[in-house]
Amino acid sequence: MSDAAPYGGTGRTGEPVKVLTSRWDIADAHTLEGYERTGGYKTLRSVVDADPDHLRQQVKDSGLRGRGGAGFPTGVKWSFMPLDGPKPVYLVVNADEGEPGTFKDRELMERDPHQLLEGMAISGRALKSRRGFIFLRGEYLWSGIRLEEAIREAYEAGYLGRGIMDSEFDFDITLHYSAGAYICGEETALLEGLEGRRGQPRLRPPFPAVAGVYASPTAVNNVETIMNVPWIIERGVEWYRSMGTEKSPGPKVFCVSGEVERPGNYEWPMGTTAKQIVEESCLGMLPGRELKFWAPGGSSTPLLTAQHYHDGITMDFEAIAEAGSLMGTTAMMMYSNKTSVVDAVLNWSRFYEHESCGKCTPCREGTFWLSQVLERILSGDGKPSDLDLLTDITKGIFGRAFCALGDGACSPIDSSLEYFRDEYEYLIEHGRLPDGIEAHAGPVTQNSGHLRPNHRKPLYSPDAAKV
Repeated sequence: MSDAAPYGGTGRTGEPVKVLTSRWDIADAHTLEGYERTGGYKTLRSVVDADPDHLRQQVKDSGLRGRGGAGFPTGVKWSFMPLDGPKPVYLVVNADEGEPGTFKDRELMERDPHQLLEGMAISGRALKSRRGFIFLRGEYLWSGIRLEEAIREAYEAGYLGRGIMDSEFDFDITLHYSAGAYICGEETALLEGLEGRRGQPRLRPPFPAVAGVYASPTAVNNVETIMNVPWIIERGVEWYRSMGTEKSPGPKVFCVSGEVERPGNYEWPMGTTAKQIVEESCLGMLPGRELKFWAPGGSSTPLLTAQHYHDGITMDFEAIAEAGSLMGTTAMMMYSNKTSVVDAVLNWSRFYEHESCGKCTPCREGTFWLSQVLERILSGDGKPSDLDLLTDITKGIFGRAFCALGDGACSPIDSSLEYFRDEYEYLIEHGRLPDGIEAHAGPVTQNSGHLRPNHRKPLYSPDAAKV
């Protein structure tokens, strides 16, 4: 992190920044030579003999919050770990990016893999850990290729392995390819998969901070979260907190998709308005389309409306929560007035039905029936009682499933019924979508199950008495 890899922007909010994405315009930034030329590994060299307690305190004081969904303060999470016990301490990076609409970690790893490795090594020093794991989504082949090469280069240069930079600090990294299961984004299911078992969530407590990998203290952090660490240690807490809001500080990579002119990953300070990100970075909605609804943090977060957007809602944990949704992975999925909200919700429901691990009954059975009822409504065979039936099913899942997958499956359904109940009612009454809306108009919803060739009718009739 040198002048060759500058931080861009004025600070708090208002302008895009270049911190984690500062090397994206450099062709060879993924190589060791390109990374070192732009200040890479300078911070690691300066902390190989640093006091771990001091490093952890800097991360805690920075206010860095998890970038993978929950937004829990990273320094606080680390403080729960018994670091001086008899068991080894592990660092696990969650790179199993499976949330629909989310692709920030993939590009971060492909364009700047050494930034992740340096962040892991510094975090390892802070946690008194000697072993780190990267749990990579199985479909991320190119990310894996880039990481494998970066790990090889880092070992050869002495940035990983025994006696890093001729110090007494040892740190090894293992790259683990997952089998491509959405449930493994849940940290305890990830740990199960890492240990060679079926990816299903564990009962908690004990939490991973106390008993994670091999029943040892484990920090599980997102890719983007760990990439923030070198910047915090080098530039300082005050610099880091100069961006974002008081409770949601720092830069953030927002991945915007859907019916916008220029979808992609864009880095802004936390607390920037959603409208500014979409209008300035993405050039607004597609021609002839107006925003109708959007998900602020991926498909598992409650939907928000165009009114929230035009009222200037800011993209930070507090503002989004106050509006009744979640920041999640900051995957902003934007949908226009030509897209059916019922179609989008059905598409997501089919995904959660497929990805449910089957461990708990509410999620395993509930996601199946949600898909059945939604398909019946969208096919024109819905009943007035189906809306209450959907609500009844989500009540049986939300807060009662073994992990958050069930809650995520319910959120878009409940929020769409709250804001767009009239579209459901029109479908049920008329057996078709309102004029001007097409089931497959949105590019994000064109693969909905009911549009697939030769798609079979539901095997069961999801009547209330049978659920």
